[in-house]
Amino acid sequence: MGPNSPAEQPKLPIAGVKKLIAVGSGKGGVGKTTVAVNLAIALSRLGHKTGLLDADVYGPNVPLMMGIREAPRGGPGDRIQPLEQHGIQLMSMGFLSPGDKPLIWRGPMLNSVVQQFLRGVDWVDLEYLVIDLPPGTGDVQLSLMQTAPVTGALVVTTPSEVSLEDARKAVIMFQQLRVNVLGIVENMSYMVVPETSQRIDVFGQGGGKRTAEAMQVPFLGELPLDPEIRIGGDRGKPVTLEDGGRAKHFFDLAERVIASLEKNPASKGPSISIAD
Repeated sequence: MGPNSPAEQPKLPIAGVKKLIAVGSGKGGVGKTTVAVNLAIALSRLGHKTGLLDADVYGPNVPLMMGIREAPRGGPGDRIQPLEQHGIQLMSMGFLSPGDKPLIWRGPMLNSVVQQFLRGVDWVDLEYLVIDLPPGTGDVQLSLMQTAPVTGALVVTTPSEVSLEDARKAVIMFQQLRVNVLGIVENMSYMVVPETSQRIDVFGQGGGKRTAEAMQVPFLGELPLDPEIRIGGDRGKPVTLEDGGRAKHFFDLAERVIASLEKNPASKGPSISIAD
């Protein structure tokens, strides 16, 4: 790659933010936003001032899951004031384009709004800004990774081979863009039959851990397939707002993410040329 290629340009810091954590997935439907929302709340409740940027511009579900539908306010110098809910500073396309109207934009427009959300929002004294990426390895992800100093990224998958195949692509994307891969999270790992201890491996067993070991990245743990987690997201009251076993899964994940950030291993992936 030449010295003037986009991936080698300086990544300027984000005002008001110390560390950026990207949450990605190879495909949709694996619970990536559920993980991002509950991770952000868990980090906040562990004493770390946290923000959440919904960069999934085609499917911005953070407003629903966080239980807030207000429009953001403007500030001095055309700056955007983030909304706040459950102690988390928030920004999402869903605040600007609410309801069921689809966003039919081309790549350059999407990249522009994501950059505006990163650098045009008055984030205040954040230790962590969790970024909920769109699924896949497309233009928005590439543009953001090339321009923002992302501290680390985690990849959400289910145990199914279909999901794992795409998760491997996401891991390789982060590595090739020289982004530290914090690890793989296996969501919907299992279901416990109500009022019993019987575990059902709906989508298979152990695929996330095996994939993490094969790709030499940390395995950040299993999250159950639990109707109450889904209900909490649908009602705007994520399970991490409450005490109990369901919340503990996400607090454990948050602690593993913090530990992985502190280790901060150097990325082994080479840089790549990005096709126009």
